[in-house]
Amino acid sequence: MNARAGTHETSISEEIELAVSGRDDTKQAWFTIGDLAREFNVTLRTLRFYEDKGLIHPRRDGVNRVYGRRDRARLKLVLMGKRVGFSLTEIREMLDLYDLREGHSAQLQLALRKFNEQIGLLEEQKRDIEKAIEELKRTVEIVGGMLKSRA
Repeated sequence: MNARAGTHETSISEEIELAVSGRDDTKQAWFTIGDLAREFNVTLRTLRFYEDKGLIHPRRDGVNRVYGRRDRARLKLVLMGKRVGFSLTEIREMLDLYDLREGHSAQLQLALRKFNEQIGLLEEQKRDIEKAIEELKRTVEIVGGMLKSRA
């Protein structure tokens, strides 16, 4: 349980499985903007931004936004996608395919391709970071040695 956000921590693969299967981990049917902001530890501005970008589609009850389970599931996927480095455009592309209801295979094929591309990108970034750390460690040794020789 994530005490800060009040939600159960789930892995990315669990999020995808829940979204694709249509299963929901809550019995609640409707959520306020404040409910979702607290649950996912995001700002109200973030939720309004995602709404402006067409990633979530709350209905209106007067001036209030009311989110359904579908919006909550989409928000989980948006946040998961951001967490692993996808752009909002890429996330929207995958969500839009899901909305076409042409069957899940097209969505899953696109998601699989995107996930594999992202793994490659993250692995390349990891190698670059490891290389930078090694270079910094060597530099620290050299500079540390220079300081010792001057003391």
